[in-house]
Amino acid sequence: MTTAMNKRIEVRCTTDLRDTIDKAVSLSGRRFSEFVLAAVEDAAVRTIRNYENMKLNARDSVQLATALLNPPAPNAKLRAAAKRHKTANS
Repeated sequence: MTTAMNKRIEVRCTTDLRDTIDKAVSLSGRRFSEFVLAAVEDAAVRTIRNYENMKLNARDSVQLATALLNPPAPNAKLRAAAKRHKTANS
């Protein structure tokens, strides 16, 4: 099933930019609209991914800071490991 292309995007640009795009279109073998849509989609997807990664990293940073500032109490395995380490290095 083909999705209908019923939305328009119009932009103005400099002559130099249009010449550059036209050259790239010619080299790509695509039609102008196909080339521009593919380029815009790629830029949009990258922008969204970068934002989502930045957002995720900020959330992870808060979780890390919270864990460092409020560490959980050592459990039995950690206490046993610390005891073995102290004994081995005494």
